[in-house]
Amino acid sequence: MKKIITLIVIAICFSACKKDKETIENTQTVNKTPKNDTFDLVLSNYYETSLKQNPLNATSAGDSRFNDRLPNFLSDDYAKQIKAFYQKYKTKMNSFSDNELSPSQQLSKEILNWECDIILQGLSFNEDLMPINQMWTLQLTIGQLASGSSSQPFNTIEDYKNWLKRIDGYLLWMNSAEEKMKEGIDRGYVLPESLIVKVLPQLKALTTANMDEHLFYNPIKNFPERFPEKDKAKLAELYESKIKNEIAPAYKKLYDFMSTTYLKHGRTTSGVSDLPNGLEYYSHQIKKYTTTSMTADEIHQLGLKEVARILSEMEAVKKQVGFEGDIIAFFDFVRTNKELMPYDNPKSVIDNFNEIHNTMKPQIEKLFDLKPRTAFEVRRTEAFREASASAEYNPGALDGSRPGIFYTPIPDAKTYNVFADEALFLHEAIPGHHFQISLQQENKDLPDFRKTLWYSSYGEGWALYCESLGKELGLYTDPYQYFGMLSMEMHRAIRLVVDTGIHTKGWSREKAIKYSLENEAESEASIISEIERYMANPGQALSYKIGQLKILELRAKAEKELGDKFDIAQFHNQVLESGCIPLALLETKIDNWIASIN
Repeated sequence: MKKIITLIVIAICFSACKKDKETIENTQTVNKTPKNDTFDLVLSNYYETSLKQNPLNATSAGDSRFNDRLPNFLSDDYAKQIKAFYQKYKTKMNSFSDNELSPSQQLSKEILNWECDIILQGLSFNEDLMPINQMWTLQLTIGQLASGSSSQPFNTIEDYKNWLKRIDGYLLWMNSAEEKMKEGIDRGYVLPESLIVKVLPQLKALTTANMDEHLFYNPIKNFPERFPEKDKAKLAELYESKIKNEIAPAYKKLYDFMSTTYLKHGRTTSGVSDLPNGLEYYSHQIKKYTTTSMTADEIHQLGLKEVARILSEMEAVKKQVGFEGDIIAFFDFVRTNKELMPYDNPKSVIDNFNEIHNTMKPQIEKLFDLKPRTAFEVRRTEAFREASASAEYNPGALDGSRPGIFYTPIPDAKTYNVFADEALFLHEAIPGHHFQISLQQENKDLPDFRKTLWYSSYGEGWALYCESLGKELGLYTDPYQYFGMLSMEMHRAIRLVVDTGIHTKGWSREKAIKYSLENEAESEASIISEIERYMANPGQALSYKIGQLKILELRAKAEKELGDKFDIAQFHNQVLESGCIPLALLETKIDNWIASIN
């Protein structure tokens, strides 16, 4: 999920006796103070300018005005522009006193101040000197867009021309990426060797001049039927020329550099503590992704505690199914059990996820008042990134023109293990990311800039919390699926240990892999991919468990203090209706809700 991370909160208060579902709106903010129109105009201008500065965000949101643009995010001019932009809006926010703003506007002021601070702080850590990795960076985003199956539209002649113009910006970025990596070599900012080798096949696949094999030619293979033949022929000529003369050579140039000079200088260490100011950078990443002031050591110790707790629950499942070996042998048994690999084609995997959805639909009505209007689909991850991708959710367009999509990689259907599919669907799809993100986007009472905000601690915490709802939703009747849920939770608990271990305690990639293999049932290939993910984006993996534990804590508190007055659907309304908010503000909101009922 690649979104601007920001603090948001809406003060909400329900009457204790107001239970009629017909009265529930996507937001129930009560605000009696008139809004300051000048302040709202500043928020609107902020959002509009931010879309122009990062037009990929506009495209992702379904705003097509800037589909032909792609600034060079790595240029010095762009860095100066971004710094000036956030400094400007920080000054603007502080030019308004709180007493001239409505309560919700005061919160927006607080949000934007935090946004400016966290981004300005991040600019000092030279992330631009390591612009490419195997999991998160622009070459992968562009690959998705180029495939024609993501947010970049290919519905009109103009759409096809817009993409060619956008590619011009991408070609400039590719050249800058090489220059930045050369600077990174000189200044001590280089990827670990183990990550560089994972990038190389991604680049090499796009050096081909064979149009039948080139990802960027996919839109030409899938013209809308209504296009005139003359236009199809002209566009095909333009795309073939662009690929042969510019795109493929650019990929070859970047591949040649990364496979020789850059690989030669790749780090043998795994964590960012070996980079200049690495520990300070990691502290920044913790704050950014968890929205807490927790230290790396606090998180590491919490992770060890959670691993031990979940391991004891796994032992109970092992006993239930009658497995007599130790837990590590049981992990291996689950990983390799052919009965848990029942499919021989990708469609069967997709069909299974859709059946999971159908099974829980009746219970969804009981647990959730708020449900999104945005359509939803399950799709196989695109082939060009499938080998190194994890299952993920891509949000729908703000205007409803594109559904929310749950992507799942199926590199080999015959070895695809289903034991965690129910928990995976609850997390990535429904009621996890699809409910939370779609409801936020559909909320007409939120300012535009807040509809696409993303706090990993809240968003991923919510999704992990949703995994615990399986039994309430009619799932986990198979002990292996319940073990799958425990495995997913264990996976996130392990992240607290290995992410902090890699980046602050000198853990090697191999030590982190070994620790994971000893404590979870994921395949070795999957674990390797995950560990390398943490190496590529320090701190992001911490957000899941930190957020989940807070939501579980708040639910338990509400159940205890409200007793018979507790309504699970109302609790979920409280958590969902405001969109992503930081954990401290979520806690305040739930406390206020409990007090309003008591």
